[in-house]
Amino acid sequence: MTLSSDLFRQVWLARIPTMDYRVLEGVTFPEIPSGVPVTTTLAAFRSILADMGLDRDRFGTPQWNPLSPLVPAGSSVVIKPNWVLHTNFSGEGMDCVVTHPSLLAALCAYLFKAEPGKVVLGDAPVQGCDFPVLMEWLDLERWIGPWAERISVRDFRLVTLPGGHFVDAKAASATRDPERDYLLFDLAGKSVLEPITDREETPFRVTMYDPDAMKRTHRPGRHQFLVAREMIEADVVFNLPKLKTHKKSGVTGALKNLIGINGHKEYLPHHRKGGAGRGGDCYPGGSMAKSLAEDLLDRANRLGAGPAKRALFVAAYVLNRLEGRRKARIGLEGSWHGNDTIWRTCMDLQRILHYGKVDGTLAETRQRSVWSLTDAILAGQGEGPLAPSPRPLGLLTLAASPVAAEWVHTLAMGLDPERIPIVREAFGQWPWPLVDFAPGEVEALLEGVRLPLEEIFDRVGADFVPPLGWQGHCERARV
Repeated sequence: MTLSSDLFRQVWLARIPTMDYRVLEGVTFPEIPSGVPVTTTLAAFRSILADMGLDRDRFGTPQWNPLSPLVPAGSSVVIKPNWVLHTNFSGEGMDCVVTHPSLLAALCAYLFKAEPGKVVLGDAPVQGCDFPVLMEWLDLERWIGPWAERISVRDFRLVTLPGGHFVDAKAASATRDPERDYLLFDLAGKSVLEPITDREETPFRVTMYDPDAMKRTHRPGRHQFLVAREMIEADVVFNLPKLKTHKKSGVTGALKNLIGINGHKEYLPHHRKGGAGRGGDCYPGGSMAKSLAEDLLDRANRLGAGPAKRALFVAAYVLNRLEGRRKARIGLEGSWHGNDTIWRTCMDLQRILHYGKVDGTLAETRQRSVWSLTDAILAGQGEGPLAPSPRPLGLLTLAASPVAAEWVHTLAMGLDPERIPIVREAFGQWPWPLVDFAPGEVEALLEGVRLPLEEIFDRVGADFVPPLGWQGHCERARV
């Protein structure tokens, strides 16, 4: 299916009044086989597909096959959920942390009617994620059992760090083959990171990793990413994010979710060392205590596991706490509104997914369809992505453009997309652009009827509590 320019501007919304993932007892649909439970999620997804007019002539019959226009028979499909971690550090449950498995089931119920070829379900969680524990919580056999034999479940991580801060990364267990299972992309001078890469020693950082490794992957004229081969071999990608606030990027949804297509953190700049007053974007202003703490963390991350590494970590976090509770909670990881790095990394990954080829280059035209199907039924607020609190929103959205989707999501969260770089800057016109329209041209459709952007919050929205480092800097002004 050739997607029209109008379709890229559209975001389709469905409401779930109960704001949960319950099974709807006694509800059946003619196209859904008996034995497949109809959930609130499936009913909402079905309503979106019907509102879009897909396979309109057969709607209401067992033969209705709405994804057939979007997924050609025999095509290679990847489903990319948000499987960031096996626990919620806030202690408030997993439903607001990861994509709910009922959404995977809802997609599969219609996807396999289109008769795809290869189907992969995968993500790269944080390296400390215990994947078997996460799989146990997801209980995929329950949710996607009818299609399990036709789905390959993948952990896209090249390495895992089950010991957290104190593990020896050099001894971390390899889970995939670096040559066979990944494609190396170098966006070089066309990376969105290049404008802030002004010297060989540009201090890009990602928590818990050797800073010298990132110097090899990101420096002037070199910006490398190690992307799971499955993503680039796909004809169609279904991006299934969980909508949450995010300490580093403000929000995480259709745009930020692609961090999980990269296989190793040393290719993912999250912030730059130093305070904003000293040329970095790790924290506001300048701080002698935080600067020393950063130096200690760099030393620790260059060491193998052992007591010296542990002692350096402890000393760094003691120094950070000297700043006072609020400043300490903003931390040493770029967890604030002045982070000018993470959104750039996300834009590069978005462009790779849309334009990337299996030879590691980017084409002039889009190479695959990427549909963002966002779980905003029970969303996350506060200190996401790893310690969110539940925020019921009761929305499911589908969009051909992650940029349009995120504009609508942010408005529904009571936030100002113009004040959140990952949303605002996604409209940028770089090589391999993500959009060719302006924010005001985004079209939200609720139950098939156009919903003016200025009415989104009042009609379907709810105020979200931003992360500490974003409070007062991303909320939408009320008239």
